[in-house]
Amino acid sequence: MDERKPWEQAAAVLPAPLPGCLRALGEDRLRGLEELRLRRGLPMTALLPEGEVETGGPPIGEEELRRVVENATQSSAHTALDRVRQGFVTLRGGHRVGLCGSVVKKDGQIATLRELSSLSVRVARAVPGLAGPLLPGLTEKGRFLSTLILAPPGAGKTTLLRDLVRALSDGEAGPPLRVAVADERGEIAALWRGEPQLYVGRHTDVLDGCTKAEGLSILIRGMNPQVAVVDEITQRADVQAVVEAAGCGAALIATAHGGGREDLSRRPAYRELLAAGVFRRLVVLERTGGRRAARTEVLS
Repeated sequence: MDERKPWEQAAAVLPAPLPGCLRALGEDRLRGLEELRLRRGLPMTALLPEGEVETGGPPIGEEELRRVVENATQSSAHTALDRVRQGFVTLRGGHRVGLCGSVVKKDGQIATLRELSSLSVRVARAVPGLAGPLLPGLTEKGRFLSTLILAPPGAGKTTLLRDLVRALSDGEAGPPLRVAVADERGEIAALWRGEPQLYVGRHTDVLDGCTKAEGLSILIRGMNPQVAVVDEITQRADVQAVVEAAGCGAALIATAHGGGREDLSRRPAYRELLAAGVFRRLVVLERTGGRRAARTEVLS
């Protein structure tokens, strides 16, 4: 078991002297580290609850970006980039390196990235107990109700989703439930060689690397879940997959970008989702001045 702190695990991909620059911020601030940003020609920055701050050190060059990719993939940057299709690499511990640069397409599809311009190292951490205060409002007569989590980027919706999965799977809202997660981008459980790097409960099954529609279909047919979970509904295909899954008897949990119910009403795909009546509860996350708050609303 890796005893290092989450920020230390994520920062392990950094080449010298960047780890030393990061530690200069101090342990108290690093406990809240959310992301590291490496942009060519500029010093590395750290995204903290109070905002993005420079860590000092030399400007980032091609060599530093290449070394991060090599450390993250345990292979040469050239080999790694040839197999990067979604623009990120998942690290042991559930952390993630996002990549930007020049896209190379083949037959209309992204084949690789070249000439890296920037990287984002996102720190993943579980927050056990985060979902606890919300559970009473998400159940009715002992039954969990389908729930949509709504928040702007960076407000913590995936962190809340992960802990809600854990709580339902471990029986914190009643009897333990079978939970099936279609983890398209590997952000919820962060499978590493088949093992979740972020704890999602004792009765949870995870499928990653496929679309929401594919994942939900496979999980509902093969795993008989009581709760089915997806992250970040962004397009009509996602909405259709969720609506179809709702007809199979499982409760659903999903997340979406937005600041409130009015945002759902303004966007065509989300209006369709509301009209379908899939979700009974809406959890709205807000972030103000580095602090997060959540409120629950009844949808139907």
